[in-house]
Amino acid sequence: MKLQILAASKIVLITFLFSAAIMFLMKKIANHIGALDVPRTEEGHRHIHKKITPKLGALGIFLSFLLGYMLFGEQSIRMNSILIGSFIIILTGIIDDIRSIRALYKLLGHLAAAMVIVFYGGILLNNITAFGFSFDFGILAYPITILFIVACTNIINLIDGLDGLSGGICTIFFITIAIIGFYQGRAGSLVMVLTLIMLGATLGFLVHNFYPAKIFAGDCVTFLGFIIAVITLLEFKGPALISFFVPVTILGIPILDTLFAIIRRLLKGQPPFKADKEHLHHQLLGMNFSQRTTVLIIYAINILFAAASIFYTLKDPIIGQILYIIIFIIVIWFVLHTTIIYDKSNIKKKRLFHKN
Repeated sequence: MKLQILAASKIVLITFLFSAAIMFLMKKIANHIGALDVPRTEEGHRHIHKKITPKLGALGIFLSFLLGYMLFGEQSIRMNSILIGSFIIILTGIIDDIRSIRALYKLLGHLAAAMVIVFYGGILLNNITAFGFSFDFGILAYPITILFIVACTNIINLIDGLDGLSGGICTIFFITIAIIGFYQGRAGSLVMVLTLIMLGATLGFLVHNFYPAKIFAGDCVTFLGFIIAVITLLEFKGPALISFFVPVTILGIPILDTLFAIIRRLLKGQPPFKADKEHLHHQLLGMNFSQRTTVLIIYAINILFAAASIFYTLKDPIIGQILYIIIFIIVIWFVLHTTIIYDKSNIKKKRLFHKN
């Protein structure tokens, strides 16, 4: 175990140092080619920062990922598909960071990357067993897996609204998967190597991205969501639902935030993916928390999700269930006391209007 921990630490340390160092170069490149995030305050834009900030931070993460693969990875069909898919995602993100492109074109890029994983890499979600019932997806395994990869790719992008937010959430995910993998004796597996490489690369980015951020991930942040989707599918061992449920649960915050956003916009009669300022971090900022405190609060909630997953999988399922219940109560309270789904004040105004 000690040798495995030393080997893992080596992977994390090297990718961390490279990532932290290359971010200085990413800033210069972003400024040179015009990949800059310019604050816009008009309606429809969610920008909170006040100054022009270079993007391409996630490109630095990708380059660190490539270094990690060259040093510690092993060539295989699956790994080749991950590299090709990642390149498609990054290329799409770079184009959008330099000159904004239509959502349809970005979606096509994400679909292409997902299809490489599924049809070339052969990474599929074939079946699930839950509550004594077995569900074999058959031919539907292909569109289901593609949809899952595309959804994860975009979920991380949607929550990337504050300094250090998306990077921190992804870091918690990688740490949790690494802990579970070590205890299950899978230290040298493909999923563990990928997880450790991404952990170091993302931590190096966070050095520059935590408040006040010196560089943003940019649209290339979709690479983080893409890799998380791949790791989740690789982590999925056997047909038991819990083996798929656990890594997905670690992403509880971005998944819930995205779900609430879709419901909120549909209730307002708006397109489900229209930008607004009602996300989880906007709600906390509205409670007069600072940006740094808001991010730390979201970290804490996400760590609760992660701890519940670890206890449920490795230690004591009962403690895990208790933590899940606590999280559920927090979520319900938040929904009832904020406008994350609907604005209660407007409903009260309408009731008063009808009474009068």
